[in-house]
Amino acid sequence: MEPAAAARSPGAGELVCARGRNRKAVLCQRCGSRVLLPGAATFARRELFLPSMKKKTALLASNSPDGDVLQDHWLVDDMFSFENIGFTKDVGNVKFLICADCEIGPIGWHCLDDKKSFYIALDRVSHE
Repeated sequence: MEPAAAARSPGAGELVCARGRNRKAVLCQRCGSRVLLPGAATFARRELFLPSMKKKTALLASNSPDGDVLQDHWLVDDMFSFENIGFTKDVGNVKFLICADCEIGPIGWHCLDDKKSFYIALDRVSHE
């Protein structure tokens, strides 16, 4: 997504630099743990379904979870770019991303078919 398009997204304008990368650190909304450093991700728009925010054990126990279709994400192409991230067990060909410290999530999504695409939903994290 072009940086100009990010500026048209509500709230995303102050978070995205001219190069389309995150200006601020990305933090867990619940515990404040740092998920990404500034400049580590690119703004991307893609419709993805994420189940409602829960502890990892409740997320895995739910067969048909309720949730949200979210559009605005930080896209990370290397899992080692994260400061702090956890993964659920496979749900089909998807792993959901969670906070590794407090295990709340999902805050993001990763398809096992694409080894270079890790999405963190802007609505599921805070920024500093």
